[in-house]
Amino acid sequence: QVQLVESGGGLVQPGGSLSLSCAASGFDAGHYIIGWFRQAPGKEREGLACLNSNEDSIYYADSLKGRFIISRDSAKNTVYLQMNSLKPEDTAVYYCNSKLWNGLGWSDYWGQGTQVTVSS
Repeated sequence: QVQLVESGGGLVQPGGSLSLSCAASGFDAGHYIIGWFRQAPGKEREGLACLNSNEDSIYYADSLKGRFIISRDSAKNTVYLQMNSLKPEDTAVYYCNSKLWNGLGWSDYWGQGTQVTVSS
């Protein structure tokens, strides 16, 4: 079965950086999308960035303004989110998400989330 485990969250000062990791297991070969979301209290869950294996492409939310970078290490089955120039409004729980095509439809998986707090 697919499992996603996020790590790397914590407390950081405004202007600082954090790198989040999502370790994936049970991942099937084929068409998949994997990326990062976040959700702050009182706000809707927001998509940040994703990788599409079918198109071999990367997408970012416009709101990130070039501050975040998504990457992956296929050998380690890990996807990363490098976050730079962090702002207090970046405070949220960050989630790793994957969508896998099984030939009949999409299956959706979520990690448990990791808290990122940007504060002085």
